[in-house]
Amino acid sequence: MGAGGTLDRALGRPPVRRLGARRWLALAGAVLLLGGCHDVATIAALASASATGAATGNPAIGLAVGIGVSAGANFLVAYVTRVRAGAEQDVIAEAAGELPAGGAAPWQIEHTIPIGNEHGQVRVVDVLTTPIAVCKDVIISVAGDDAEDGSVSHQDYLASICRNAQGWKWATAEPAVARWGAL
Repeated sequence: MGAGGTLDRALGRPPVRRLGARRWLALAGAVLLLGGCHDVATIAALASASATGAATGNPAIGLAVGIGVSAGANFLVAYVTRVRAGAEQDVIAEAAGELPAGGAAPWQIEHTIPIGNEHGQVRVVDVLTTPIAVCKDVIISVAGDDAEDGSVSHQDYLASICRNAQGWKWATAEPAVARWGAL
């Protein structure tokens, strides 16, 4: 209570101390780690809006900067997510590309930043040959963490891949496919 916690000693409480720059940075880092990727834009916007508003003395400028930083950070998170999903889809399509119907092969992705590295197995269910494209329906198994009993859990997904001039590519329509843009 009071300026610099002067009344705290009279009330038997320890005086209030202000956090130094290092402690603020450590606290901000801990919040980022706890929040995950989806909260990065919000945290960056709040920090930039607060700093700009304090530096300029104009909260409207701080709000404008915060909105701009939020939009940019949201775009960056969406872009990185799309690129990582596209890389995983390309690895799966490449693994299944030369397999015949009924064939199976392992697949594994190792990202530059080693978060979200996945592996599993891909099985070709059907080969569809048309005058304009050769496509395959595949079942993708994504291996999970080992269970306590030593077994490996997995999730199965159904997808389609098609061959084009660059090789086998993911053909299942979803937001991670490049033709959908910034969704």
